[in-house]
Amino acid sequence: MIQDSLQKVHSRHMSYDNRRRHPSRFSVGERVFFYMSPMKDVMRFGRRGKLSPEYIEPFEILQIVGEVEYELALSTVFSTIHPVFHVSMLLRYISYKSHRLQYDVIELTECMTFVEDPVVILPRDVWWLRSKSILMVKVRWRHRLVEEAT
Repeated sequence: MIQDSLQKVHSRHMSYDNRRRHPSRFSVGERVFFYMSPMKDVMRFGRRGKLSPEYIEPFEILQIVGEVEYELALSTVFSTIHPVFHVSMLLRYISYKSHRLQYDVIELTECMTFVEDPVVILPRDVWWLRSKSILMVKVRWRHRLVEEAT
């Protein structure tokens, strides 16, 4: 009876999981974004903090290398990066007629990360606690919009 209950629970979990899992397949000539992890240029407690993952610039797929590997047509800015990527690092690009891409040239390191520098300090604010005040500062980062200031 216990094994039967466990089997039912397992089956329920698998059906729930399988509905949300859909394999990505791309064809030659399709355009995709590829994943890159940016890094902040701020040292906190001796470590660099990570920002959210980024998908950059749509690239065309030149050929299918394996079952889940694709070769991309990278621009000269990314000439130091190997052009073959796993399907988990790619995101389908859906184009719109009114869609125009505007991006800054990003300088990548060897490990496919970039360093973000602060551009400007936005309005300051003071938070008052019971016995002390805390100065809050918003910083706008390079390659980020004003709405994404931290």
